[in-house]
Amino acid sequence: MNLSAHRWLPVVLTLLLGLAAALLCTLLRTPLPWMIGPLLSVASARMAGADLRAPTQARNAGQWVIGASLGLYFTPDVVARLLEFLPYIVAGSLFALALGAGGAVLLRRTTGVAFKTAFFSTAIGGASEMANLAERNGARIDQVAAAHSLRVLMVVVTVPAIFQYGGIHGLDPYIPGPRTVDAVGLLVLIGITLSVALLVRRLNMPNPFVIGTLIAAAVLTASGIELSAIPTWMSRAGQLLIGVSLGSRFSRDFLHTAPRFLSGVALYTVVALLVSALLGWALAAISGAHPATVILGTTPGGIAEMCITAKVLELGVPLVTAFHVIRMAFVVLATGPLYHWLKHRVAPEETE
Repeated sequence: MNLSAHRWLPVVLTLLLGLAAALLCTLLRTPLPWMIGPLLSVASARMAGADLRAPTQARNAGQWVIGASLGLYFTPDVVARLLEFLPYIVAGSLFALALGAGGAVLLRRTTGVAFKTAFFSTAIGGASEMANLAERNGARIDQVAAAHSLRVLMVVVTVPAIFQYGGIHGLDPYIPGPRTVDAVGLLVLIGITLSVALLVRRLNMPNPFVIGTLIAAAVLTASGIELSAIPTWMSRAGQLLIGVSLGSRFSRDFLHTAPRFLSGVALYTVVALLVSALLGWALAAISGAHPATVILGTTPGGIAEMCITAKVLELGVPLVTAFHVIRMAFVVLATGPLYHWLKHRVAPEETE
């Protein structure tokens, strides 16, 4: 076998395993089969020692598909309605910041890790952004990355299952602006949204292939410009790529590294899910929105994964998207300053 084939074989095997798992989960009617099937199969194989690797740009490509799909929901009427929910979205963002800080105290006390590692491990933000902040502040990057991987895995597996098997779906009054696929329009949409995503990445903004693409597609849709819908096969391919990308984060060493720490992260994730659900229920009661939609909006999961859940189960896609996008931006911007304010009060022994 030549060097090129040897390099590509793990990638091909990863995609084939993910596809097979997605098709099997589709037959079994499991929640989000095109994401959860690839995620669980690749993660399990990796932890068993298999040499599997996701394509280099798999997550970016998957996020682009999801961002474009979500942006098509932001019609002028939807944008006007979302402004009414802005106070509740801001409340959810503030709560997420407080929940992460409280989780850091819990994780520190239950596992004994340094506060700085606990803090960036429990912050409800993007894994890559939190890992970067952890590195700047001298925290254990490996433990921070492991914590976010476990949290996302638990949320992605449990939340869609609870919603689907609980019969909670089909409540979304919103539909995308463009409803038919137009080949030329789709190519133009790809060109515009990809260009904005690359610009956002150049500006070092978080999650550029979700945020940049989402913003571009949303601006077009809100302006009444409907180029094309996203084909079903492309949406499924995006979910598969996100699934194999998440699954590839796991390795044989994952379960053997600091089991007490991972147990603490699992406990925190369960508490965070329960408390976030209570907040979502309360905000729904106050705002009049459907509880399932707001609960999904306050769930401590990633943007792409939770918004895919909203889209597949038809649970208020624009509102869930707004909750997660605004929360992500707020948490990324506020986590660093909050850490520096808290470390002198919670862990003065760690300050220089």
